Amino acid sequence: MATQSPFSFLNGLLERVVSGPQLPSWLVHEVQQRTVLFLNHVLMQEKAAMERLVRQKGRVARVQWRSFAMALVITPAGLLDLAEADAVPDLQLEVTDTSPLALAQAALRGDKPAIRIEGDVQLAADINWLVDNVQWDIEEDLARVIGDAPAHTVSQVARKAAQTLRQFVGARTRGAAAQTGETLPGEFGGRNQP
Repeated sequence: MATQSPFSFLNGLLERVVSGPQLPSWLVHEVQQRTVLFLNHVLMQEKAAMERLVRQKGRVARVQWRSFAMALVITPAGLLDLAEADAVPDLQLEVTDTSPLALAQAALRGDKPAIRIEGDVQLAADINWLVDNVQWDIEEDLARVIGDAPAHTVSQVARKAAQTLRQFVGARTRGAAAQTGETLPGEFGGRNQP
């Protein structure tokens, strides 16, 4: 009897959760508002990011994954806000991988998801720059709450745990792919490219 990969079970579970009942609109709106607040918090820590976005003020970018979508408008301050429901996007970004597990595995490996892009090229370039260059400084935020030394310790432990998890997922994913003969992104015939 062949053993089933734990990732197959996890993928099935995640698929059922994602394709389950539709969330109430008030909850979707609240999650989107919290997401905007978080993104703006991160952007405000990076002056160059805000300066880059000021040049795109009033532009609308719509991000979609499966049936989940969020349209964001760039404010004159170089921050983000939820766009009006009828706003026509200048840029549409659609995450093409529909598997929640595949997205989680890619994120743990540090890979960007595959995205289909339509619309304004300069806005797409600026958003890509943000993705590549702006990161949340978790340690700085923790230091405000618990102090510098404990925040540094917690951050080191979290980085080590994340590294261990990435290695575990990478090894399991490669092992599962080798058993089924699949190739992974960045691999050819089950072997890494030079």
